[in-house]
Amino acid sequence: MKLAWILWLASVLPPQTADSLCLSTTVYLEARDQSVRGQKAVAEVALRRRDSGLWGNTVCDVVTARKQFAPTLVSPGTRLSNTDAWAEAVGIALDAERNWALPPGERKEIVPGASHFAAHAIASPSWRTAYQVATIGDHTFYKVQSLKPRRS
Repeated sequence: MKLAWILWLASVLPPQTADSLCLSTTVYLEARDQSVRGQKAVAEVALRRRDSGLWGNTVCDVVTARKQFAPTLVSPGTRLSNTDAWAEAVGIALDAERNWALPPGERKEIVPGASHFAAHAIASPSWRTAYQVATIGDHTFYKVQSLKPRRS
């Protein structure tokens, strides 16, 4: 399946289902070759950003914000063709959403406070000198800014 089709599908699905699809797609594109822990950390950053409201109010808004995550950095014609990695990404995304739905003190955070991550083999972001929370596989996770959940 192509990325463009997945993003179109997310635009017509109910918000919660769309968010699960967008998070799964991001985990797949950003970290399918990483450990489960690394994939969960990528999902955690996206969920933390959603809660902050700075990049949008939904996971789909966050992961499709300009130049933030792979869905806007790779070609819309990119095929998500590794079915095993896709199935794993979906499971990880759903687990991450269940975990993130818990009260903050009960969540199992892998990269506490991380607002960004980078794979330095392919990117050299301007904020790479920020506080490093963790390095997991090929990704380094950073606390570039303090993100607080928006007030309801």
